[in-house]
Amino acid sequence: MNSPYSEYKIVQQCLAQIETQLKWGNSTSWHNDVFIELSEKIQEKTGVLLSPTTLKRVWGKVNYSSAPSISTLNALSQFAGYVNWRDFKNKNKTPLAFKIKKKIMLNSGIIITSAAVMTLVFISFYSLVGKTPRTNTNISDVVFKSKPIAEGLPNSVVFDLDLKDIDSDSIYIQQFWDKTKTIKLQPKQQQATGIYYYPGYFNAKLLVDGTIVKEHDLFIKSNGWLATVDYKPVPKYVTQDRIFNDNMALPTEVLNDIKSSEKPLWASFHFVKDFGTVSGDNFSLKTSIKNVFNDTWAVCQTVQLIILGTKGAHVIPFTIPGCVSDIDLMLNEVYLEGKEHDLSAFGVDFTTQKAIEIQLNDKQLKVFVNGTEVYSNAYNESIGRLVGLRYHFLGAIEVSHLEITDRATKNVILNEDFKK
Repeated sequence: MNSPYSEYKIVQQCLAQIETQLKWGNSTSWHNDVFIELSEKIQEKTGVLLSPTTLKRVWGKVNYSSAPSISTLNALSQFAGYVNWRDFKNKNKTPLAFKIKKKIMLNSGIIITSAAVMTLVFISFYSLVGKTPRTNTNISDVVFKSKPIAEGLPNSVVFDLDLKDIDSDSIYIQQFWDKTKTIKLQPKQQQATGIYYYPGYFNAKLLVDGTIVKEHDLFIKSNGWLATVDYKPVPKYVTQDRIFNDNMALPTEVLNDIKSSEKPLWASFHFVKDFGTVSGDNFSLKTSIKNVFNDTWAVCQTVQLIILGTKGAHVIPFTIPGCVSDIDLMLNEVYLEGKEHDLSAFGVDFTTQKAIEIQLNDKQLKVFVNGTEVYSNAYNESIGRLVGLRYHFLGAIEVSHLEITDRATKNVILNEDFKK
């Protein structure tokens, strides 16, 4: 069968290198949430946002025969450790696997020997997948539990394990997308610890040879409002008493740090708690936002409202009209890229305060700006119970009001004026 496009084979080699670096197992077992995590990871390392949909196309999870754009290939190459796509190609001109394949075709007398070498090449490429477990263990007997050690952030978590007689050199705990939060285990290991730097509702996974054996939910709460400036690898924390002053904003000294940064700095306001039975698909949110730093790399005034549920999330983006090509909208399983869809409804200049309202009614979304409906759409997969909200932004913002109402009961479940 012909390759879908001329550089298909070398692109596959780049993807294989990325899979090896990630230690997430073979991509044949990757699902939607993995591509969401990979999208975030690529953006953090390269500054380029490749949507989960784009990544699924490149990895062949979506039927799409066109070649990836040069900007996509540059970002993937940078993520793999190269300067750009040209640099990757120059340093990987003739893949070893291709040389062996050609040799097999031309020298049928040594097919068996060459096939053995091909096997070794495959194993070295996918060594993190590991060997097949030598076990008769009933997976239901495997124990995988966790408990946070402390309140607040950062927070270490103890994982309790009983791996029974699983024998593999590829046993991992995947805390979430960040590979530094992936913990390698040894057979018979009974405990492991990991650290979480951000609040959220996570799905911890126990993987054996790239296959999810067990998984469970892990809830790290924010204990009120918490601000973070997303330095790597450890964020800067700003507590509620320092960000409340008749509005919610970063204190002056933190804002000065952001303004002096030569590189883009994301920051966030987090509120993560148990809201009980409130549905993440059936509530309304009203808030008022103003931008207070829009120079240099923050010129687009990008703000994301991230709604967290027990089974998924919504990401509603806003930016100035001239930058809408660079934003993506996520309604749980629905991804809309600004480069492929008209998201001009989310073009909002926050230089002056704007009132934003988001209504979710039985998986139907409506967005209002200053009382005018600007966008509506639907999705199919529930995000589960509501467990939190994030304001995620480039630069700095002030939030002067927030009200969240459970549409099922008509009860106001959160009403903030951010006074000390």
